[in-house]
Formats: sequence, C-alpha cells, structure tokens
Amino acid sequence: MCPMKKNYRRIFVMVAITLLASGTPLLASEMDDRIESTFKGSYAFKTFLQDDAVKVASKKGVVTLSGTVNEQSERGLAQETAANLPGVKSVDNRLELKAGYPLEKSNEWLAIDIKTALLFHRNVSMPNTQVYVEEGIVTLRGEAANETQKELTAEYADIEGVREVKNEMTVAKVPKNVDQKVQEKIDDASITAQVKMALLTHRATSALKTKVETKDGVVTLSGKASNAAEKDLVTKLVSDIYGVNSIVNNMTQE
Repeated sequence: MCPMKKNYRRIFVMVAITLLASGTPLLASEMDDRIESTFKGSYAFKTFLQDDAVKVASKKGVVTLSGTVNEQSERGLAQETAANLPGVKSVDNRLELKAGYPLEKSNEWLAIDIKTALLFHRNVSMPNTQVYVEEGIVTLRGEAANETQKELTAEYADIEGVREVKNEMTVAKVPKNVDQKVQEKIDDASITAQVKMALLTHRATSALKTKVETKDGVVTLSGKASNAAEKDLVTKLVSDIYGVNSIVNNMTQE
C-alpha cells in the first residue's frame, strides 16, 4: 500500500476515534436537556407544579426532583410524570412538602387531596365544588352543571381515608353540558401520571396494582381486578381524565 493511502487511513481512523470519544457525552447531554425541557413543558408541570419550587435535573437518564410542593399528591404526580418521559431510567424524588402542610389523613389533608383528585377529571368542576371534611365524613356543596356532574363529583371525592360522602350539591336550574375541551394536546407522560394518581388515591382502586401505558392518548391498563364491577370502575375513572382519548382495559379478574 502506498504511503499516501496509509496516511489517509491513519487520519480516518483517528477522526473516527475522536468522534466516537466525543459523541457519546454529547448525545447523553442532549438527551438530558430534552428530558428536563420536556418535563417543564408537560401538562402536569404547567397545570399542577409550575407555581411550586420544583427543580428537575437529569444526568444520563437519571432524573432528580428537588424543591418543595404544596401537596403530597403533587409529589407523586411529579414522580410519575418524570418516570414516564422517554429516555428516563430512574427518578430520585427529593421533593419536600412546604412547611405547615396538614397532617396525613387530617380533615385539611383530605380536603386538599379531594380537590386535587377532582382536577384530574373533565366532567366535574373543582372551582364550583366546596369540600368540607369532618372526621373522615365529606360534605360536598356548590352547584353542578347537571345531575351527572353531581354524581361524578361524589364518586371522585371518595378517596382513600374518606369514610362517607354526603352530596349536598345543587343542580343548575337550567342544566347544561360540561365543556370538556382542552386548548392543548396533553402529553402521554402527564396522562399516565394523572391516571396512576387517580387510581392510587380512590378508595375502591387504591389497592389495585394496575399497570398503565399511554400512547397518543390511548391508555392501556393491565393488572388484576377482584370482579367485573371493580374493572368497570377503573375504566370509568380513567375514561374521564384529561387527555384520555380511549381505553384498552386488559385487566384480568381474580
């Protein structure tokens, strides 16, 4: 082989080694940047976490969440949203509750969690619902747009820790349909996070180990339900969550 060709080959190999050596960290850095920006641009972050002091940092796909949140449910929502982003390998959740947060299972704690649970669902109106809790007994007041909204509000308020729900909401004199439109498309990670939190907090589904996957707004559920009624309830709860277009319920019955 002539000396010139040998030199070309040597130069090519050196360039290739240099690109390989420098390319991997750059790609990892780009992925981490994408994870951080996607988290901050997610529906869950902008709707539930933007006003909190939540910080996100990704290193080689390992996401660290730090700062403070107003509610315990927001801590879980941040965790689930980050965990379901493309490229994320694991999540180190260091988020803490802001000082003065009510004790777990206290009246104030339950009222806050009920209001958060209502925010996940498009057929109810949290702003128009007043929630009062006394020793685990929940009283709902306010005006519902129609009878269906009144019934659903009571059903979604029946979260873990609630002993009884008293529905004293009134129905509008002229019932109207609920506007379910959302101005923006909701990302799959936020949908999955909302679904998981809704199932985790509801009293009738909290013990279920339900696997949730979302692709283009289509939610696929798997796991075990005790009976047909429990499986149907999971479908009902999930179908009313913001961003869900359709459901494939592959849960099996014990």
